[in-house]
Amino acid sequence: MRVKKKLFFLYNPKSGKGLIKTKLSELIDHFVKAGYETIVYPTQAKGDAYERVIEYQAQADVIVCSGGDGTLDEVVSGLMACGSETPLGYLPAGSTNDFANSLGIPKDMKKAAEAVTHGEICRCDVGSFNEDTFVYVAAFGLFTDVSYETSQDLKNVLGHVAYLLEGVKRLLDIKSYYCVIETEEETFEGEFIYGMITNSRSVGGFKHLTGKNVDMSDGLFEATLIRRPKNPLELNEIVASLLMAENKSEMIRSFKTGRLTIRAEEPVIWTLDGEYGGAHNQVQIENRKQAMRIFLKEWKELL
Repeated sequence: MRVKKKLFFLYNPKSGKGLIKTKLSELIDHFVKAGYETIVYPTQAKGDAYERVIEYQAQADVIVCSGGDGTLDEVVSGLMACGSETPLGYLPAGSTNDFANSLGIPKDMKKAAEAVTHGEICRCDVGSFNEDTFVYVAAFGLFTDVSYETSQDLKNVLGHVAYLLEGVKRLLDIKSYYCVIETEEETFEGEFIYGMITNSRSVGGFKHLTGKNVDMSDGLFEATLIRRPKNPLELNEIVASLLMAENKSEMIRSFKTGRLTIRAEEPVIWTLDGEYGGAHNQVQIENRKQAMRIFLKEWKELL
């Protein structure tokens, strides 16, 4: 008798509009028909996906998760904590799904499941942030608390509009941080209102915000730091540059690097993949080149 491979399928029942509940039976049937003994687990609370992955990763041939970027972050963090080589399948079900969009993972759950059973295993970079892990973005400053401060119900109803409504409130109270940034190539300093270190072609649902030549397996991050504007003209210059996705402003510092340290005079609140990442005076961020094994229909080199 042929021994079946084991697939551990965990999902966040609250992600997006909860559509996973209407697709669950069909998805399980698909995995079973593909020859997998399937274990299904609905996450119960924040951090649950991380704990369950650590518990089951050694027993599973494949781990599949369904949820938003926060759920994905927990699953990948669990795999990285174990040093696991277990391949991952991702069925996006959140409000934004930046990482899935960047890799061309279908929004349709059935098609995303087919990529797991009939796709290929590709390698993708992962970020380390002090003792934590992030999948596609570590950020601080303006707007970065919008994602984790916006309620799930509001996200489900309004989608991107919910983020924008929360974000507009911050324009009247721009806080800046004096930071020293040390990379493998240079050291510089300044007063910044925003910073993001990314491995993604989309952030907050906006494509090309991180640049137009992003390779998600090259061992390099795309870093963007926005200086504090001294007047409305400089603020308009920043906004125009971001909207056009063309960095032609001296107010925005963009570069690629595999490792960097950021030191600040006061604790800076960070967000990791849209979730609260703590307040830190110093962070060390490093690219773990091709550390994640993920199922894709095809490796998409989107420019």
